[in-house]
Amino acid sequence: MPNIHRLPMPLQEMYEWQHQGACANIDPAQFFSPDAERGVQKERREEAAKVICQDCPVIIRCRDHALSVQEPYGVWGGLSESDRREILATTPKR
Repeated sequence: MPNIHRLPMPLQEMYEWQHQGACANIDPAQFFSPDAERGVQKERREEAAKVICQDCPVIIRCRDHALSVQEPYGVWGGLSESDRREILATTPKR
C-alpha cells in the first residue's frame, strides 16, 4: 500500500504535468495490470507502455514522481513496478 504522506499537496499545479504526458489520451489499461495478469502477457503490455513513454515530454517528471511517492502499480516514466522496486532497493536511504 502506498504511503500517502509522501504525496505532494493536492494542488492542481502539482499534477498539471500529467496533462502533457504522451499517455494523457491513452487507455490507462495500457499502463496498469488487470488482476491476475502474469508472465508474457504482462511483459508485452509493459513493454508497449514503455515505448509510449520513450518520447514523452514529461518522462523525467513522471519517473521522479513515481519514485518519490513509491507508486506501487503501473508503468510510470518508462519504469515498471519491478523496475522501480529495483531502483529503490539500490538507492541509499536519506
